[in-house]
Amino acid sequence: MTYKIISIIAYLFAVLGLFFLYENNYLISKNPLIIIIQILSLALMLWARITFGFRSFHAAANTTRGHLVTNGPYRWFRHPIYASLIYFSFACVIAYPFFETIVSFILISGGLLVRIMIEEKFLLVTYKEYEAYSETAKRIIPFLF
Repeated sequence: MTYKIISIIAYLFAVLGLFFLYENNYLISKNPLIIIIQILSLALMLWARITFGFRSFHAAANTTRGHLVTNGPYRWFRHPIYASLIYFSFACVIAYPFFETIVSFILISGGLLVRIMIEEKFLLVTYKEYEAYSETAKRIIPFLF
């Protein structure tokens, strides 16, 4: 299988996990702390989308088209859009600590991590400055991972 097909399949796993959370009413919590985490996650996604531009609004997007984005949230995260989805779905697990939400979180984060690994393979080849950038910006959690 090509990397693009694997990436699309991984994306579908993440969408499947989010769809399951939505269909079972596990997506939005009534807990104010969880709501704040989810709002901040959505704000991070919006900030990253605006910073990155409109070149990545579909599952098969080419993230190596254009210049390497290292400003905005990309200063601290290499993948803030994926990070925001992982944070949001983890908040769902905290709000609804059930087997099903944990499985959904694993589908979401696992699918996104596969996409991250594939994207980084191409980013390293496309942008000679990516290796130095990856030493300063972490993948998902600033200053840690």
